[in-house]
Amino acid sequence: MSTVDKSAEGVGVRQFHIGIAPGEVSSVALLPGDPFRVPLIAEFLTDVKDIAHNREHRTMTGYYKGKHITATSTGMGCPSTAIAVEELARVGVTSFIRVGSSAGLQPGIVPGDLLISEGSLRNDGTTAAYAHPGFPAVPDLAIALELKRIALELTAGTETQVHSGINASDDAFYAETPEWIDTLNKLGILNVEMESSALYVVARLRGLRAGMICSTSSNLVEGASLYSGTHDRLKAGWMTSIEVALETAVSLDL
Repeated sequence: MSTVDKSAEGVGVRQFHIGIAPGEVSSVALLPGDPFRVPLIAEFLTDVKDIAHNREHRTMTGYYKGKHITATSTGMGCPSTAIAVEELARVGVTSFIRVGSSAGLQPGIVPGDLLISEGSLRNDGTTAAYAHPGFPAVPDLAIALELKRIALELTAGTETQVHSGINASDDAFYAETPEWIDTLNKLGILNVEMESSALYVVARLRGLRAGMICSTSSNLVEGASLYSGTHDRLKAGWMTSIEVALETAVSLDL
């Protein structure tokens, strides 16, 4: 009997879940959750190629200001995000910027505002399989700082606000009770989403770089839910966050 070592599986071949082979992608990837947002990233790119779409993972590539860019959707939650990061790393990606949606948890954050992550509270099950409970889920410092600098630069003179701080990554969207939201608010947690803790932990353990910029979808402490008709502002925030991420990739030569 020979037990499979998954850490050695899939190296140098087409990946099982994302459907990508070495040589088909760049060194930097933007990671939306939704596969239908990958084409939004492609709108900023030239020489666009549709590489693969398997399960929740859609991948397109192109060029932004001469920089080769990959966009791959992670799907919702930490399990599929960890798979996407692991497999993208196996085919040559070394830097990741999540461009997603997130709910605000502090007063004054409005739909469409930009949220820069400085670290994630690990309220997920996936990272527990990877690391000690005390292991921090934190972005690459240079990426986080550059995302904030460029976000402030691009939104100067507009109504869009830029916020930065610690976010939470939850597993169960509909299990977020008012009590849990209140707890996060009192801890000073800026926002909550479902993917960044896995992105950060896997990246750190694999010697990769990662960061996150999100568009605010709602504010859970001021009564603005996903169902409050804020989609236009959310999409505008997505587009700005994508531009910020692309400019960061170019600025840092990721």
